[in-house]
Amino acid sequence: MKVIHFSVECYPIAKVGGLADVVGALPKYQRKLGIDASLIMPWYNKPFVQNHEFDLVATGAIYQGSELLNYEILKEKDDVLGFPVYLVKIPGKLDRDEVYMYPDEAEQWIAFQHASLHYLKTNGIMPDVMHCHDHHVGLIPFLTKHTEEFRSFNVVKTIATVHNGQYHGTVNWNKGILLPQFDTWKWGLLDWDGFINPLATAIKCCDSYTTVSEGYLKELFNEANGLDQLFYAERSKGYGIVNGIDTDIWNPATDTLISPNYTIKGVKKGKTDSKKAFAKKYGLDPSKPLMAYIGRFAGEKGADILPSIIKKLFSNANNNLIIFILGSGEAETKEGLEKLLPDYVGKFACFFGYNESLAHEVYAAADLLIMPSRVEPCGLNQLYALKYGTLPIVRNTGGLKDTVIDVENNGYGFVFDEVNADEAVVAIERALGLVEDKPSLDKTRKMAMELDFSWDQSAAKYVELYNRILN
Repeated sequence: MKVIHFSVECYPIAKVGGLADVVGALPKYQRKLGIDASLIMPWYNKPFVQNHEFDLVATGAIYQGSELLNYEILKEKDDVLGFPVYLVKIPGKLDRDEVYMYPDEAEQWIAFQHASLHYLKTNGIMPDVMHCHDHHVGLIPFLTKHTEEFRSFNVVKTIATVHNGQYHGTVNWNKGILLPQFDTWKWGLLDWDGFINPLATAIKCCDSYTTVSEGYLKELFNEANGLDQLFYAERSKGYGIVNGIDTDIWNPATDTLISPNYTIKGVKKGKTDSKKAFAKKYGLDPSKPLMAYIGRFAGEKGADILPSIIKKLFSNANNNLIIFILGSGEAETKEGLEKLLPDYVGKFACFFGYNESLAHEVYAAADLLIMPSRVEPCGLNQLYALKYGTLPIVRNTGGLKDTVIDVENNGYGFVFDEVNADEAVVAIERALGLVEDKPSLDKTRKMAMELDFSWDQSAAKYVELYNRILN
């Protein structure tokens, strides 16, 4: 079976969020199952591209409206990610330093989808499945079924995976002229509330859609930023498949970014030593439990309540802990955290920005991870934390609800219901109580590390879905 993934992110080539982690792992694990899986993505001026060799495998040209766009298809020479990666480079469109935040983003993604399909058609490449990740490539199921140029692909099955249903890629209809010529009487498949909506288009036109957890699939029926009714109407072709983690990268026994390495048997000493080194670097007291937050400062992540959580925790004289935050995003949250730093010297530290290596160190050193998310389609941080013996404290939503069982139900984490500091603090205090109970902590850590959230299981579920729509 030949499967081609389409995405605008892939770790370690270009990462902004969890989409990159998924796309950087899923094709590799599918190949272990005998699937001929590969990836097509845009070219970026990033270190990975600069530091690896690429072969020019094809060139071509497309018209985007009246503009002629020349493209190159570059294949990473050695398949270092464990699967073939093809980059689409278009001067002036797909040749930039960053993934997002450009004013002509809609034109970029239309050009990427058009050029990718043009390359496949011109070179006689006919996959069994085209797997499209998020709205950036949401037009592909439409283009393969309702354009003359790509009608030969109408026998190809399409899967659309929704990593975050809050983002649709909506553009004005004046961009319609940039699309390959399509059956105009099918315009309704592109439209939602008077705009071209690529995510809605993907859900309408794909053979099946998936979400990155079972819980998130059900939540989209009620809250999908205006697409609730569509997800519900198309529910017969919807499937929830929880994301996995790449244990070649996220494994405390082999992780090259942490020291010391440790196994389940040696987790107590491994985490103690990791915390000592980490605490020394940031001026924190290693004798106290360490709670961490890793991620974007965004409303959907609940990051805005972090300053209130910290103040409430430290106003309680009984709370004996240290806190570290690694993240970036909304200025108001950053400013709120910065204001607290002078008040809690030795108890609280931050690193503002994105730092993959530091994230690994934090997972190894921390006792607890806080995730107060309003929206969390799957969540990977809690899965990484569990693998490293770090117990998650999460809000009861989406994939967090699917993957974290509260210790009160014989589980390995702490769950709270509402996004507010009071409920979060109650959950944190429960967690601190367990951390201070050393026998219970050791038992719970080992339970967490023994869980299997690897991509092996999730990749197999995707293959099962491919077979279902092909037969």
